Amino acid sequence: MITPPTGLDSTATTTTAAARATDLRKVYGSGDTQVTALDDVTVSFARGELTAIMGPSGSGKSTLMHCLAGLDDVTSGTVHVGDTEITALDDKRLTLLRRDHVGFVFQSFNLLPTLTALENITLPMDIAGRTPDRAWLDHVVDTVGLRDRLGHKPGELSGGQQQRVACARALASRPEIVFADEPTGNLDSRAGAEVLGFLRASVRDMGQTVVMVTHDPVAASYADRVVFLADGRIVDEMRDPTSERVLERMKRFDTAGRRS
Repeated sequence: MITPPTGLDSTATTTTAAARATDLRKVYGSGDTQVTALDDVTVSFARGELTAIMGPSGSGKSTLMHCLAGLDDVTSGTVHVGDTEITALDDKRLTLLRRDHVGFVFQSFNLLPTLTALENITLPMDIAGRTPDRAWLDHVVDTVGLRDRLGHKPGELSGGQQQRVACARALASRPEIVFADEPTGNLDSRAGAEVLGFLRASVRDMGQTVVMVTHDPVAASYADRVVFLADGRIVDEMRDPTSERVLERMKRFDTAGRRS
């Protein structure tokens, strides 16, 4: 459970959800150019699970993740990370919450080229002035499988290795939840499988919670649950997905789009 950032008075009750959104709306623009990216979305993400968010292009999946992670503001509705309503936080407290309780993995890696892999992993904690939990850091490093590459800089690592460093960085501070936006989007199939296997292991062996946006049915098959969006609304979900079942579900979106 998150301890609210300094200065936040929280009266929320304890919840089993690592994150949840209630009646969430996100509207861009106004008048003739207004676009509703999220339309009254209510969804929760259980602790200790890997959830994939899927949908056709423009369905709102990345917008949903950005709102859940506090990277984008909302038009109306509420978002909670743990027991803290992040939509009620000012910029300073939201920044602290993201820094201390949320991990991020993006397809662009976002590693600093002048730092070693280990320095990139511990960078968020260094900025916060926190000493890493050495036992936990060792566990993360061993799980990611890059102990012999910790002294190498990003330019000396493969794409899959760089993304695994980014995953380790997201996990090293023991966040409440990790958000991954197309984490295999810039990787070949072998490297992508390595990263997905690590994210899966972080849930199974480390008790982490991961929410992943992806367009890839194979990536989604690593999840415990898939949430499907279309036109800014949740239209379906699937437990224990396989790539074949996910692909079949996505084909129905394509068919509906051609008919509309």
